[in-house]
Amino acid sequence: MTPLEPAVAIRSRSIRSWPRLLSSIRFDEVCALQGTPLIGATLSLGALTMNNMLETAVVVAGNLCLVAHVFVFNDWSGIDGDLNDPKRAARTFAAKGLSRSEVGYLALSLLGLSLLLFAMVGATPFFIGLSIAGLSALYSAPGLHLKGTPLFSSALHLSGGALHFLLGYAAFSAIDARGLLVSCFFALVFTAGHFTHEARDHEGDTFNDIRTNAVAFGKRQSFVAGLVLFTAAYVLLVGLAIFGVVPRVLMLAAVLYPLHLAASVRALRAGLTFESLVSLQRRYRALYAIIGIVTVVATLTSLSAS
Repeated sequence: MTPLEPAVAIRSRSIRSWPRLLSSIRFDEVCALQGTPLIGATLSLGALTMNNMLETAVVVAGNLCLVAHVFVFNDWSGIDGDLNDPKRAARTFAAKGLSRSEVGYLALSLLGLSLLLFAMVGATPFFIGLSIAGLSALYSAPGLHLKGTPLFSSALHLSGGALHFLLGYAAFSAIDARGLLVSCFFALVFTAGHFTHEARDHEGDTFNDIRTNAVAFGKRQSFVAGLVLFTAAYVLLVGLAIFGVVPRVLMLAAVLYPLHLAASVRALRAGLTFESLVSLQRRYRALYAIIGIVTVVATLTSLSAS
């Protein structure tokens, strides 16, 4: 064996391991959370310039890494419980032949890259990104694990939802009353989604003795709490549109809400099974995707016309 052969073998193993490492990232969940800071950045844009477009791309890239870190870190922290959950075990990184240390290094790498990208945009996005990572640590980290502390876990999502919007908003504007008002909409949506997610995972969390809101207060109660917060988010968005805080076309949320309500009633009648709640999540994510697309298009159209 030549002196170069061990190095070549190590490099070959490293190259082969990257696809497996990347496969441990929940890209469906990560992609679903890319719209919030993009909307924030779009609403705070003063003008359409090449520099602003490049900075927006950096914010989105940083958020992609940050959200990936949050999910990878959560999976790293909760691997023991996930392996005990029949609905999750086959999708864990352990089932893909990855070690806990490998995934831990991936989580740290994603966090470091995200903070580097945010620092390129400005101090405020950097510290907001750092704060979101801190909330993630409170929620998932062993020894803290506020995921299993009823109400506190939802408070983390309430704060995280607001910060996630402000992460993009702060790229082009100081955080003002308008930014804080719109961030409340995302705070409500994030927290409502969290209640629904906990209702979906009720059986697995009960088996693993994780005291989520759904485990502590009941699956139905958690689901209803989520629906109440979703309703409040729609009402707030329509109000913001009426007063011109966001594009007035977003009054269409009043039309989309009955679709969300109908899907929720369907899940309730199905007994809030895992499958019915997964279907509900797909439907309301599609509705919020419509809201996000309309917001970005309407805002950019207004900027290009001015």
